[in-house]
Amino acid sequence: MNLLSNQLSAEQTMSLHSGIAAFEAKHFARAQQLLYPLAMAGHLEALYRMAIMAQNGLGMVVNAQNAAQWMRQAAEQGHGFAQHGLGFMYMTGECVEQNDEQAAYWFRQAAEQDLVGAQATLASFYEQGRGVPQDLEEAKRWYQRAGFSESESEN
Repeated sequence: MNLLSNQLSAEQTMSLHSGIAAFEAKHFARAQQLLYPLAMAGHLEALYRMAIMAQNGLGMVVNAQNAAQWMRQAAEQGHGFAQHGLGFMYMTGECVEQNDEQAAYWFRQAAEQDLVGAQATLASFYEQGRGVPQDLEEAKRWYQRAGFSESESEN
């Protein structure tokens, strides 16, 4: 848990755990009911899950603006999966205007937290010169950090 979880009341902690459990069980309307107040208070896990639900219309109508806002809030506070998610949003132009430089920035943030998917994506950005100057050595370094062998990274 993040530092904010230490500041939650017992009732808020219970709502957080129940909301995460509802999210994981795909009971999205219930997850939204429990997590929304915590997201509005800035709790990272609640922000991240609310962003996913808003982005995909899970338990609510798709809301790209809220999805991007909540994902950014969590990403800016260091939530690795939110950083990866925001990078993906910028890479694809989903919920935000497509921007390879922003995508590379957010994938790097997540990659530095050892998220393998972000490391591999960042490697491919360096390999292609997408959002960053093309740098095959940097690509190789990120592919290796992600656990790919040299032959896998060349495919």
